Amino acid sequence: MKKLIQGLCLSLISISAYAQITNDSLEYRIRPDSVRTGSLYLSVNNFNYLRNYEFYNHFQDGYTLYGLQLEPQLVYYVHPQLAIMGGIHVRKDFGGEGIYKTYPLFSIKYQKDNFAFINGVLEGNVHHRFIEPLFDVENRINNPVEYGTQFLFNKPSLFLDAFINWRRMIYKPSPQQEQILAGVSSDIRLLADDNVRLSLPLQLTIFHQGGQIDTLDKPIQTLLNTATGFRFEYKTNGFVQKIRTENYFVYFNELSNTPLLPYPSGKGVYLNGGIDTRYGSLTGSYWNANGYFSPLGMPLFQSVSQKIYEEGQSRKHRQLLFIRYAFQQQLIPHFYIDVRLEPVMDLDLPTKKFELYHSLFLVYKQDFKLFGKKSEK
Repeated sequence: MKKLIQGLCLSLISISAYAQITNDSLEYRIRPDSVRTGSLYLSVNNFNYLRNYEFYNHFQDGYTLYGLQLEPQLVYYVHPQLAIMGGIHVRKDFGGEGIYKTYPLFSIKYQKDNFAFINGVLEGNVHHRFIEPLFDVENRINNPVEYGTQFLFNKPSLFLDAFINWRRMIYKPSPQQEQILAGVSSDIRLLADDNVRLSLPLQLTIFHQGGQIDTLDKPIQTLLNTATGFRFEYKTNGFVQKIRTENYFVYFNELSNTPLLPYPSGKGVYLNGGIDTRYGSLTGSYWNANGYFSPLGMPLFQSVSQKIYEEGQSRKHRQLLFIRYAFQQQLIPHFYIDVRLEPVMDLDLPTKKFELYHSLFLVYKQDFKLFGKKSEK
């Protein structure tokens, strides 16, 4: 049975497809605009989510996230290359009392040609375009706002996102350690025409936890994660619109002076294949890793458990098979629906039973002019 499942997964990969489900509809980028210079806009980003894990494994809890997040921001376009914005992020979980959490939103964005510089609230979480073993899609819900500095370069031949996310600030006195996440996500285009695209993705994160105030007695931890591979896409005509594959070699290393994790280093492969049709996408994903850990990756991929009452327990070898279906569409202007069904099987267990997690995302994103100069025709 195990060999049959592996053979099925590799067959899916051989016909190609997209690695993991795309998150384009969840992205919302505000940039300077020469047409809007001197004008003030209200930007509205409304994100409704239902994400349910029917899990009974030893690495990730079964739970449901159900609610909405609203981000209204005022955006003043100071200059054709500069925009300043401020607002608030509000999260309401259905079934919970009151507002769960709020964040202030302040940022300044500079853009010239294909280069952008951001300070304050980053274009974070799904905008980084990391693979799930490095960075869980759920961060869009539980870590929606990132503060720091970001450099972006985007043109047909290259996507580059380099950032520092200051996750936890410490003051005197402070019983906690500071937390910093630095990362680089890139995709280098090697070949592109009307039907074929080939590129090399390179991804890296460094997580550091330490500090020099009241926590000198606590161990400092530094974790390195990398991923590299290739992406291939072929457009077709008919029922099947695209055939794509995205495959990675991943690496983990704990750079701490005194390792705190059961495995100081690890590596693995993340192979993906499937098809895109007008009725959605179907993708097969295969994960095989030893001693792998990422502090912000999806817990299911890890060799160290993050499940309540089992946290810290470990199993060095992890082998998973995913079958993913996604339907993503713009229903009307500015309003998007994203439905995902993702059965997963732990191939290292004798039972070989599928578990399931599924998601429903509704996104409305638009901006409205409040006042300013008339737009040029």
